[in-house]
Amino acid sequence: MFDRLDAIVERYDKINSLLSDPKIASDIKKMTELSKELSSLDKVVERYREYKSIANQIDDLKIMLEDDEQEIVELAELELEELKLKLPEIEEELRVLLLPKDPHDEKNVIMEIRGAAGGDEANIFAGDLYRMYCKFAETKAWKIELLNALESEMGGFTQIEFMISGEGVYSHLKYESGAHRVQRVPQTETQGRIHTSTAVVLVMPEAEEIEVDLNMDDVRIDTFCSSGPGGQSVNTTKSAIRVTHIPSGLVVQCQDAKSQHENKANALKVLRARLYDLIIQEKEEKEGAERRSKIGTGERSEKIRTYNYPQNRVTDHRIGFTIQQLDRIMEGKLDPIIDALIDEEQKRQLAEEPNFE
Repeated sequence: MFDRLDAIVERYDKINSLLSDPKIASDIKKMTELSKELSSLDKVVERYREYKSIANQIDDLKIMLEDDEQEIVELAELELEELKLKLPEIEEELRVLLLPKDPHDEKNVIMEIRGAAGGDEANIFAGDLYRMYCKFAETKAWKIELLNALESEMGGFTQIEFMISGEGVYSHLKYESGAHRVQRVPQTETQGRIHTSTAVVLVMPEAEEIEVDLNMDDVRIDTFCSSGPGGQSVNTTKSAIRVTHIPSGLVVQCQDAKSQHENKANALKVLRARLYDLIIQEKEEKEGAERRSKIGTGERSEKIRTYNYPQNRVTDHRIGFTIQQLDRIMEGKLDPIIDALIDEEQKRQLAEEPNFE
């Protein structure tokens, strides 16, 4: 482990040196790449330097234990005991920091939520989940951009697509793909019976143009008039866009932007993300081990979480985590669940890692 840490510090120092080189400073692309790499190493270098500083202090205190002054020895013993407790904590943190990083963790995401089983109530729940993620994004100072929304007559959405951008978005939201189940008394229920409905969430990392080679000859673009609930026309110009990727059969439509140009750009953004998601899935299937170590499969059919309103309970079935704070969760206070999922994935990764020593 320490050989790896020494190599990281050496690389960190080299990047700092390169960034002060006038030749590098004139290359915007190279500067950006190096700055990102430097930022990704900041925390591990900081903690490793703290670890070495404490280790050096411990060596100095051990020498002080040989001092003739009893008062100095007693002070050294007290400080030594405290520092010896800190060292294993930092070492464990360093083990976690050295775990392989998901290359998509710093990416923005495109999310899709669809009402599934349960009719109107499923669509209403899809709207509740959208609101929950928007509030969670607000707590992180992330930006939300609506790409497409098909509203339901009774409220909520039959389908909604939106982008969330900011620092480390995918690292937090990548666990949300799958079927979310709600148990509650619907607004339309007159006899007070609890119904079970589901909405499906898909989280995709945003794809850069260089990551997905989208041949526009493979794309068919159709225009149509956007519409609201019940099919009522909300404008009379053909500003809505439907994009069909012929080789894969993927279809994306966007109608919520003000112009045809904006809707086309949004639709292509979603299409690239979906194609990129297919590439990631194929790669993971080939590698196998990465998927096994993940929390859940990310399949749409996988039931990942239940929101039980009568009991104010949320349960994540993948890790057996339950919290009696549904009201807070629906207001965007998702951190307890997200943190539990991150901790569990790190434990699984540590269990699969070879001995660092």
